[in-house]
Amino acid sequence: MSRVIVNSIPIAPQLAADVENLRDLVQKDLQRARKHLSPQTIPHGPRAIHEARSKGDQRHHVDGSGSGSAPASGKAITVNDATVTYMMPCTIGGSEYSLLIDTGSSNTWCGANKKFEPDSSCESTRKSVNVSYGSGSFTGTEYTGTVILGGKDSGMKLEKQSFAVATKSQGFGGGMDGILGIGPVDLTSTTVNGMSSIPTVTDNLYEEGLIKTECISISYSPTQSNGTMANGELIFGGVDQSKITGDVTYVPITTTSPASKYWGIEQEITYGSSKKMILSQTAGIVDTGTTLIMISEDAFQAYQEATGATMDQTTGLLKLTSEQFNNLKSLNFKIGDTIFELTPNAQIWPRALNSVLNGDIDSIYTVFASMGQLSGVGLDFINGFSWLQRFYSVYDTSNQRVGIANTPNTNAETN
Repeated sequence: MSRVIVNSIPIAPQLAADVENLRDLVQKDLQRARKHLSPQTIPHGPRAIHEARSKGDQRHHVDGSGSGSAPASGKAITVNDATVTYMMPCTIGGSEYSLLIDTGSSNTWCGANKKFEPDSSCESTRKSVNVSYGSGSFTGTEYTGTVILGGKDSGMKLEKQSFAVATKSQGFGGGMDGILGIGPVDLTSTTVNGMSSIPTVTDNLYEEGLIKTECISISYSPTQSNGTMANGELIFGGVDQSKITGDVTYVPITTTSPASKYWGIEQEITYGSSKKMILSQTAGIVDTGTTLIMISEDAFQAYQEATGATMDQTTGLLKLTSEQFNNLKSLNFKIGDTIFELTPNAQIWPRALNSVLNGDIDSIYTVFASMGQLSGVGLDFINGFSWLQRFYSVYDTSNQRVGIANTPNTNAETN
């Protein structure tokens, strides 16, 4: 089969405004990875939540291993492609904001680029909030008030939801007003002065009975040439079977720290039909807030050797010749008992977006970067935005598991 490369540029207002941030993409992802790796004193994320709740609430008790059954329903919200991440419209205090969807953090906040204007539902707790993401940070004040996920017409309305308003932020540009934190609630620990943790939006949706199971499902798409931004979907409390092909493979949250504090899983990566080992089975995380696919330094070197790619100093990414790309083989991600194929097209950065990285227009760059240290540290990979454009993902707190499924985009010849 010939490998067609489609020149594609999303005509998005975020792109023009955020070019400078994109040129530091590798460094920003590396800084975020180091933050994830930093020592923390919080307990295991979804696993600890499940264990605590299951003692008094049997609705949470479901086998968390294998392929299992998926929640059948939920509330779908259309989300927007912003070139290197996805954004969700949210109404906070009566004003509309565009928030980055982040499974790697759990605080929801606004005010990075658009002034917060509270309505009568909003009340300041006068508690300070400080959160660092490695690649950015913010300081501000906690409020409670009405938050409508997906905008005013979505029907996902939360009363007295905790959120923060930034008084100072750095690392957030291009129309990004803040973050919708949908990671494990333990990640809010110590972020709000005097509070042990803050219920996330997903926690409150479940507690208020708006969803029957505390899970989130995400459908992303590869960058398209038609400029359509609204090409993703996030579901609270269910799975959209129309977005997947085959079954969802569920695996339990890893017990290996620090990956266990996030949406952490175990996986193995091999290259081509020969199954050349790139990364032996180990722990890592699935993270919508990371753009690239991050792997340990030894895995990165193995991938570079297998592909013959060379390091491009301008972009910080591996560069392939046309011949090397024509010979590029699929990567096999073994998660549970399922092999998920990352095709050659899925391994490269969209060539039409090379210029925003200061790259050569006709060059071919991969979407992999090194985490800067050898494997065996408890978080050896991050399956980021570039990976999630090809697979459906489910983040299930109720059943302490992560689900992955193939989609029509898995084999798309886009890029």
